[in-house]
Amino acid sequence: MLKEFANQNVKELVEGLNFAEKVDRALTLIEAAWKKYGERLVVANSLGKDSVVIWDLAKRVSPDIPGFIVTTRYKPAETVRFMHEQVARYPELRVFRNEVEIPEELYKTDPDRCCDLLKVEPTRQAVDEMNVACWVTGLRCTEGRTRTDFQEVEERDAGLVKLNPVLIWYEREIWQYLAVYQVPVNPLYARGYRSLGCAPCTHISQGADERAGRWIGTSKCGGECGIHTRPLKTAASRS
Repeated sequence: MLKEFANQNVKELVEGLNFAEKVDRALTLIEAAWKKYGERLVVANSLGKDSVVIWDLAKRVSPDIPGFIVTTRYKPAETVRFMHEQVARYPELRVFRNEVEIPEELYKTDPDRCCDLLKVEPTRQAVDEMNVACWVTGLRCTEGRTRTDFQEVEERDAGLVKLNPVLIWYEREIWQYLAVYQVPVNPLYARGYRSLGCAPCTHISQGADERAGRWIGTSKCGGECGIHTRPLKTAASRS
């Protein structure tokens, strides 16, 4: 059934479906993947607004769906507190963190390397240790310029399917879902943030691009940390 969702016209879906239809479609995607992959279906929860929607949708499909959080030494205190609250409520959420020693303020001198070490590497660890066959993300194609070429169902890594159930949602529909279903959110949103990451690399921004406040002043401005663009399957996991 998942094949029915692959390679569809994403722009038409964004503009053509209403909120209720998008919710139903997301639930159908997750349910189909859960039936196919079972506990090898895992939700990646970044603790941002899109991820908590995905997590809530997954819990509606089955309370047994597991998940993981990747955190770093630079996460804001508000995000860390929110993470602890979520893990206390959902012990099936595993937390991964890379404690490797890195140069001081690497995020200023080489932000790509910093993200590779602190975000991409622990994501690879999560995929390996949790034996993930299909990971579910809160990626949306309406977030910014770097997220327009994704599909609802993809396999960018051989042997690792990626499911993006809210890919076609607008930002306002994310907030509509959060309000309707009373889903708790990171308190940083109340301060005006629209996209959340590590404290030194995340600022309040204006304009249409939600991710414009990320990595301001660097070559990565408004870009990606790498978990959606770097290979995640290691040689060990492929074998």
